[in-house]
Amino acid sequence: MSKRPNPENESAMIIKRARSNEPQPSNQIAISSANDEKGLIRTVKRTSNLEAPIISLSGAHSSEILSCRFDPTGQNIAACSTDRSVSLWRTYPPNTNYGLLSNLSKAPILDLQWSLYSPVLYTVSADHTLCLTDVTTGQRIRKIRAHREIINAVDRTMASGSGIELVATASDDGTVKIWEGGEDASKTAVSTFDIGCPVTAVCWSADATQVFIGAIDNEIHVYDLRKGEQVYSLAGHTDTPTSLSLSPNGSYLLSPSLSSQTIIHDIRPFSPSPSRVHRILHGAPAGFENTLLRGAWSKEDGGRRVAVGGADRMVCIWDVETAKILYKLPGHKGTVTAVDFHPKEPIILTASKDGTMLLGEIEPGVVV
Repeated sequence: MSKRPNPENESAMIIKRARSNEPQPSNQIAISSANDEKGLIRTVKRTSNLEAPIISLSGAHSSEILSCRFDPTGQNIAACSTDRSVSLWRTYPPNTNYGLLSNLSKAPILDLQWSLYSPVLYTVSADHTLCLTDVTTGQRIRKIRAHREIINAVDRTMASGSGIELVATASDDGTVKIWEGGEDASKTAVSTFDIGCPVTAVCWSADATQVFIGAIDNEIHVYDLRKGEQVYSLAGHTDTPTSLSLSPNGSYLLSPSLSSQTIIHDIRPFSPSPSRVHRILHGAPAGFENTLLRGAWSKEDGGRRVAVGGADRMVCIWDVETAKILYKLPGHKGTVTAVDFHPKEPIILTASKDGTMLLGEIEPGVVV
């Protein structure tokens, strides 16, 4: 069967029917040529409240984006870049870039986290600083010279029973430091853990009593905040872990690495596996640039899926139980450096070295 040629002087047009206020199971898209009453009607099943199944967020950054995250409500997005700025976006229409914070740091900003309870954004930079910024005013609240070397990662949690937010920073100086967060944050660290080699990733446990620390010795060190010492370590990687992400139920830890191998560790108190390796995932190549790729767990389905970007300019999404690849998502023109899942809807956010972000719908998962 041959395709019908498009007449030279007739432009193609795409007509998308408007969605009503009531939730609709699908959208119909009519594709036809001008002056042609017959057209191809294609039904696309929609799974979220995004304006379109795929949305590009671009124009804010002039260089590669290193980290991007939804805020706890899912209404806003923050991204940081090597151009030393942080951009703020609306998740839903009209998807505006409503803020660009360009005076936070004198060096590339490598990672960021939204506060869990206040309008504060935590950012860490190659100039050795931790910055706290009020996102409602865009003003920097506090700038802390936290480490002696580049800070690669940051994570935050709520301390059990105290109502205090704790922030962990991981640095090339071989240490992880714990800080009090929030608007009244102190410039003095609460605790310091000396790992002895550059640290690339950090993550809190669900109860805020332990810190998981990835370093260039290919191990994940687990420190107890109360004891102030290492209690055990997670092995399995043959190269440096690039990021750490805790599952929604707090039982598993996702860790991509520079070996292009992604491991899900079982961190429950009584793991059935002596090695604590729950799944080994393949399909997201790390490449030769030694980029710290940041993975994520799906949240709307209770953590049934995980995602990691790769040097092949695609995003790989796996089913955790079967370790099978569910999606290989294209669209970027450079290495996909960071991914995040929406907290309430089946939406994935991806960022790349091409300086852009993409919002995309996926099929809803089954809630555990």
